[in-house]
Amino acid sequence: MSLVVANRVTSVRMTPALLHLGVGAGMFLFLFVIGDRLLHDSDTYWHVKIGQWIIDHAAMPYSDSYSFTRAGSPWMSNAWLSQVLFAAAYSVAGWAGPVALAALAVAAALVIFLNLIESCFEPVHRVLLALLAFAVASPHLLARPHVLALPVMVGWAGGLIRAVDQRSPPPWVLLPLMVLWANLHGGFVLGLALIAPIALEALWQSGDGQRIAVAKQWSLFAIAALLASCCTPYLHNTLIAAANILSLGPVLSMVSEWRPADFSSIGAFEVALLGLIGLALSRGVVLSLPRIALLLLVTHMALSHVRCVEVFAFLAPLAIAGPFRDRAAAPSYQAERAEPAASWLVSMPAALAVIGGALALSVAYGAHRDFVPDRTQAPAAALDALRQHRATRIYNDYQFGGFLIANDVPTFIDSRAELYGQHFMMKYLRAAEGRSRDEVAGLLDAFQIDGTLLTPEQPAVQLLDRMPGWTRLHADDVAVAHVRVSPAK
Repeated sequence: MSLVVANRVTSVRMTPALLHLGVGAGMFLFLFVIGDRLLHDSDTYWHVKIGQWIIDHAAMPYSDSYSFTRAGSPWMSNAWLSQVLFAAAYSVAGWAGPVALAALAVAAALVIFLNLIESCFEPVHRVLLALLAFAVASPHLLARPHVLALPVMVGWAGGLIRAVDQRSPPPWVLLPLMVLWANLHGGFVLGLALIAPIALEALWQSGDGQRIAVAKQWSLFAIAALLASCCTPYLHNTLIAAANILSLGPVLSMVSEWRPADFSSIGAFEVALLGLIGLALSRGVVLSLPRIALLLLVTHMALSHVRCVEVFAFLAPLAIAGPFRDRAAAPSYQAERAEPAASWLVSMPAALAVIGGALALSVAYGAHRDFVPDRTQAPAAALDALRQHRATRIYNDYQFGGFLIANDVPTFIDSRAELYGQHFMMKYLRAAEGRSRDEVAGLLDAFQIDGTLLTPEQPAVQLLDRMPGWTRLHADDVAVAHVRVSPAK
């Protein structure tokens, strides 16, 4: 290396791409090290199971074969691609595979997020915003399909917002992202819904003579995005399946991840929300009415349902980044640009070193680490006791459904709420509350239940202890099992 080039290299600052890559690699390693935290949900069990079925049969499921209460009923897997990826990763590396896949998706989302806000904030502020977004979203970051779709969501929403901020036509290059999103997770309907407020802002910004042309452009883009979302093995039925979850009505408020946000104790979401309000007040950030509508939409989603908190975490900063940049003075760091040749000489080897180092460290750590799903989701001992008793129709707790599916035990219920429907879910939830012994007994008799598998804190456990014809078979800190000792009426 010549002295001239050496002097250039030593004067080159870390490029944004390298900074973002470093943050992503660090986050990947962090999540991989705490990988058990990503397995804190029994849904991962059945996602892997169904993904393996799709691989083995080279086909898509169209009916339920995992429960005895809805066996044969129409059911489609709107997250089939995520399930296949999780199953493939599991077959290669055990539970380390889904952990690594989920960690990589979160890291990719952060890198995309940092790239999208690069021109709006100084490096240290970008990193802090990314870490705050991660902290807010962390309660819902699990080895599940919505996490694999997270980088797609960030890229799609950020691309649409950037197009409006730059007063550009609709970003048609993003349509493949919609195709990918629709195959990864049913949350793609959010991507379709985002088009309306963003297109409205494009109209808001355009002059009187341009509005018709802009309206045509965004209308055609919306139609194209709708068609792109149907590019799945289920075609247009993908939209129907994704929308069915919204028809569950009051059931949603009774399932933990669909419950409203809880502010009884301070958390990252509350800090971020209050910080956003404080930032807007202190800096005088002015948003257009459509942009305000977009910000209120993602805030409402996060307040209404805990599972939507990652939408707020990433989309709220993207929504205010452009107006914040326009309101604030131009950041001084933009004035210093490294020469492209010298920057490449530093960035490319450094990027390869970062990627290679993260890969080597994760492989070395994974070779000496056994990842284990949360034991509170895996009632192995209680299930063994029920099997030895030859119980075949088990009334199970909602959170045990994934574990039962993974162990080839037909479920009474599991987290595929759209399959069971509002009426069935309400009957189950009322019985689980244990308010009426007759209601519980009626449900057990109606479905000819011969065994139960519930968490110790379920009120129905105490009812079963006193219910004629039933006896406690097994109990530990994970689950309590009862069996029927007299025939159902």
